Amino acid sequence: MLEHLDRLAPDPILGLMAAFRADSDPRKVDLGVGVYRDERGETPVMQAVRDAERAVLERQTTKTYVAPAGNAGFNDAMRRLTLGDDSPLARSERVCAVQAPGGCGALRLGAELIRVARPEAVVHVSNPTWANHVPLLSGCGLKLERYPYFDAACGGVAFEAMLSALEALPPRSVVLLHASCHNPTGADLEEAQWRELGALLERRALLPFIDMAYQGLGRGLAEDAYGLRLLAAQLPEALIAVSCSKNFGLYRERVGCLLVVGQSGAAAEATLTQLVRIARGLYSMPPDHGAAIVAEILGEEPLRAAWQRELTAMRERILQLRTAAAEALAAACPRKDFSHIVRQRGMFSYLGLDKDTVRRLREAHHVYMTDDSRINIAGLRLGNIPYFAQAVAHALGQ
Repeated sequence: MLEHLDRLAPDPILGLMAAFRADSDPRKVDLGVGVYRDERGETPVMQAVRDAERAVLERQTTKTYVAPAGNAGFNDAMRRLTLGDDSPLARSERVCAVQAPGGCGALRLGAELIRVARPEAVVHVSNPTWANHVPLLSGCGLKLERYPYFDAACGGVAFEAMLSALEALPPRSVVLLHASCHNPTGADLEEAQWRELGALLERRALLPFIDMAYQGLGRGLAEDAYGLRLLAAQLPEALIAVSCSKNFGLYRERVGCLLVVGQSGAAAEATLTQLVRIARGLYSMPPDHGAAIVAEILGEEPLRAAWQRELTAMRERILQLRTAAAEALAAACPRKDFSHIVRQRGMFSYLGLDKDTVRRLREAHHVYMTDDSRINIAGLRLGNIPYFAQAVAHALGQ
C-alpha cells in the first residue's frame, strides 16, 4: 500500500531551517523561523520557568494521566490570563476550557468542534494568515475562504476592505481573527477598529474564532487581549485558541488551551462534553509537564511577577530591534520605505521584497527569510542589523 505514496516537497519553513543549518558562513542571519531569540541568537529558558519546573518536579508523586480536558489548575489560570483576572466572564459558567497540545492543538480542537456543530460551516481567514492555519482548520473537512486584511502600500490593515468582505458573509459564518501580533504581517487592529468589528460580528451573527499566540509580546498582556476580551464579552459565542509557546518560551512542551464562550452555562457544559470526546479521539490525554509549569507560574504571585518582568524585557527588546532595523534600512535603502516596521507589533513583519530579491539575500548574503519576505524581527541582533540592512540594500541594487 505505502509504496505508491508520492514524495512531498519539504515544508517551506522546515526547508529554510535545514538550509540555514547547512550554511557555514559566520555572517548568516535566520529571519525565517518564528521563535524568540536573545542577543546571542538563542531561545532561552525563562528563569520563572526554571523555578516553576523545579517546584513542580519536587512535589510530583506520579506520572499517571490527568484527564482528557487536561490540568484543571492550568485551565482555570488560562481563563483568567486570557479573559482578565477581574473579568466576570472568566469566572462565568458560560466559559469552558480544555488544555490542548500547543496552540496548534487548540486550533484543531476548535475546528473539530465547529465540524461537529455545523459540518457545512465555512471558516474565513485573513489574507495573508499563518500558513499552518490552513492545514489545521481544513484538515478536518472544513471549507476555508479568505477575506482582505493586509494593505501592502502602508504596511497596515486594509480595514475598510476587511469590513466590506465580512459584511457580505452569511450569518453563522466563522471568522478567524488574530488577537494581536498578526502572523505574518505584524499589522494589528486598533481599539476603535475592534469595536467596529465587534458591532459587525454581532449584527451579522458571525462566530469569531480567535487565535491568541503572542499575548504580552505586542503592547502588553492586557493590551494584546483588548479585542479578544471585547468580543468575548459582547457576543453570545466565541472560540479562543491560546498558545503558551512564545510568552512562556515553552515551544517544545506543546502547551495550549481552547476556551469556548457559550450562550449559557448549559451550552458551555454540553460543549465541554463534546470537546472531551474530540480530544479523546485525537490524542486521548494531553501532556501535563508544560501545563503544570504555567499553572505554577500563574498561581504563585512571586513567580508571576518574575515572569511578567521577563516577558516585558522580551517585548521591549523586540521594539528596540524594530526601531534599529527601520533606522538602518532607511539609511541603507533611501529609495524604499521601511517605516511600517516600527508601526507593527510582535515578532513579524513583511519587508515587501519580491522572490528574486529574497533569493539574492539568501544566496549572496546568507540572510534567510520566507519567499514572501516575512521576517522574524526577534531573529535579528543589534550586532548584525547593520550587516542585514546593507545586505538588503545590495540585493535591491541600492
